[in-house]
Amino acid sequence: MGLSPAVEVRDLTKVFGEKVAVDRITFQVGRGEFFGFLGPNGAGKSTTIRMLCGLVPPTEGTARVAGYDVCEHPLEVKRRIGILPEEIHTYERLSGLELLTFVGRLFNMRDEEISRRALDLFRVLDFSPEEADKLIIDYSMGMKKKIALATALIHGPEVLFLDEPFNGIDAVTSRSIRLILQNAARSGVTIFFSSHILEVVERLCTRLAIIHEGKLVAIGTLSEIRERAAASRTTGLDDLFVRLVGGERETVELDWLHSAPVG
Repeated sequence: MGLSPAVEVRDLTKVFGEKVAVDRITFQVGRGEFFGFLGPNGAGKSTTIRMLCGLVPPTEGTARVAGYDVCEHPLEVKRRIGILPEEIHTYERLSGLELLTFVGRLFNMRDEEISRRALDLFRVLDFSPEEADKLIIDYSMGMKKKIALATALIHGPEVLFLDEPFNGIDAVTSRSIRLILQNAARSGVTIFFSSHILEVVERLCTRLAIIHEGKLVAIGTLSEIRERAAASRTTGLDDLFVRLVGGERETVELDWLHSAPVG
């Protein structure tokens, strides 16, 4: 009998008051996939990720992650996942090394193993010894993103959830994080990746899903989505995305915007 999917969602729904944020979505993510989860602002991406991580209960439907139901076995799910949220809130009065030690102990890791993995993570994420011992409150945005990724990885998760991991960081940090994620995927970690930077999604992801107004409007490889949308082989993900979420609009020119002086 083969392994169960890394993520399995069936009729997943979340309602806030009268607002249907996620509307009966169904999909699967295989083990070891680099899966892109896309949508415009307010489409339901972050809400879906929070449900899959056991942070928000669904209104209806089911979700299984790493073989466990997120409602029936939330702790088993949390033991097997790593999360890099869009907004990073952490213990800023700890150093980077102290934070990794704290997180490792939450997962009942031995201190020797925590130290070994922390050194590995600091090395691949380009932290100097001085930066590892610096308080997180003094980190740049890029360093905060990298230490948050390190906390998501230190326990060796089966599934890694990433919500806008490249927002607000420079090209050097972006490349460092991208290489870490590619290596993780090659090692068999399933990556569930949400981003508005579509060229990065197109480069990294093996399969995609697009959500719009809470509904799943497309899923498959980029080639499969192009075919279903009757798009040409050369259609880029950005153009395909705009078409699928109804974002094509008539171009409006600002005839008053020019270089001539006012008055």
